[in-house]
Amino acid sequence: MATTFSGQHVRLVPAITAALRRPAAFPKQSTLSISKWVSPLKCVMQRSFVEQSVPKGGAASNLKELIDFLYADLPHLFDEQGIDRSMYDSRVRFRDPITKHDTIDGYLFNIRLLKLLFSPQFQLHRVWQTGPFELTTRWTMVMKFVLIPWKPELVFTGVSIMGVNPENLKFCSHVDLWDSIENNEYFSLEGVVDVARQLRFYKTPDLETPNYEILKRTAQYEVRKYASFLVAETKADKLSGSSGFNDVAGYIFGKNSTMEKIPMTTPVFTQANDAELSEVSIQIVLPMDKELSNLPEPSLETISLRKVGGIAAAIKFSGRPTEDVVRQKEKELRSALIQAGLNPIRGCVLARYNDPGRTWSFIMRNEVLIWLKEFSLD
Repeated sequence: MATTFSGQHVRLVPAITAALRRPAAFPKQSTLSISKWVSPLKCVMQRSFVEQSVPKGGAASNLKELIDFLYADLPHLFDEQGIDRSMYDSRVRFRDPITKHDTIDGYLFNIRLLKLLFSPQFQLHRVWQTGPFELTTRWTMVMKFVLIPWKPELVFTGVSIMGVNPENLKFCSHVDLWDSIENNEYFSLEGVVDVARQLRFYKTPDLETPNYEILKRTAQYEVRKYASFLVAETKADKLSGSSGFNDVAGYIFGKNSTMEKIPMTTPVFTQANDAELSEVSIQIVLPMDKELSNLPEPSLETISLRKVGGIAAAIKFSGRPTEDVVRQKEKELRSALIQAGLNPIRGCVLARYNDPGRTWSFIMRNEVLIWLKEFSLD
C-alpha cells in the first residue's frame, strides 16, 4: 500500500521540522484559537477545565509530564498493548463528529470496535499545551474497512482537545475535530457523508507504489509526505498523453546497459514544470529497493534517471483523465491550496494508476498532485 505507518513519530523533512517541535511552555496558539473550530457546547465543556486557576510553576511541569506520556502512550492506541486507562477519569467524556461516550469503558469499547471493523493505523504528529488544563494532539488515522469486498481506505486527520482534571491530573474530556468537515458537532451529518464518500471503489493495481504518509486530509485534497523514490523520465507532449511512454517502459523491459528487466510499478506520472502546463515529461516509478548506483544506464540518451520526493497535495478522481479534466483539477487544487494559505510551486503532476484499455473508466484511479514549497502542521 502507498500509505505506510511505522507506529513511530513522523520523521519530518527540514521544511516542517521547526513547526512540529514540542513547545517548552505555552505555544502562541491560545485556547481560543483551538476553540474556534468547536461548537458552543463543546467550548463550554472545554472551559470547565481550561479556565480554572492553576498555581504558578507546578501545573506546567505536570502537563509537561502528560505531554511526554501522550507521546509514549498514543502510538499504542490500536495495537495489542493499548492505551493506559489509568490516566483517564472513569467518567471521561469522548466526542467526535459521529460517536460519543461518557465513560472510559465506552471509550475503550469504541477503540475495540474500530480495531474489529477497520484495521486502523494511528500516527501521532504532535502534542502541545493549549490551556492551563488542556492539551491538544495532531494525528492521522488510516482505516481499511475489511468487511467490504474492495476494502476501501478511510483517512481522517485532525486534532484532539484533551481536558485534564485539575484534582487528579487525569484526562476527563476528549474532543476530536476532523480537518475534512466544518461541522464537528455530534451528530454531524457532514461527518457521515465524509465517511460515505470514502467508501467508493477505485481500482489500484497490485503493484509497488511510492510510499507516502498522509499529513492532512481536507474535503478537497490530501497533503502527503513522499519518501524519496526514483523515476525513469523522458519528454512527453501533454499531461494526458502517452508520448514517450514506450521509451521509458522499454528501459524497465530490458533496453538498458545490462539488459536487466525491472519490475513494473504504478502509477505512471506525467509532470508539467511550467505555469502553462506545456513543458511536460513522462515518468515510470522504479522499485523502492533500487538506488542510482545499482541501476543500469538507459540505452536511449533521451531517458534520464532521477530522485523524487517531498511534500505534495493530491486530489483523486475517476474517469478518463483528458487534458481538459486534468487542467480543471489542477486549477481547483491550486485554488484550494492558495485559499488555505499554502505555497504551491508552479506546474503539476498527473498520476495514472490503471491500464486504460483494461479498466472501466468509472473505477479508474487518477490523481493530480502539486508539490508544496513548505508545509507545517499547526
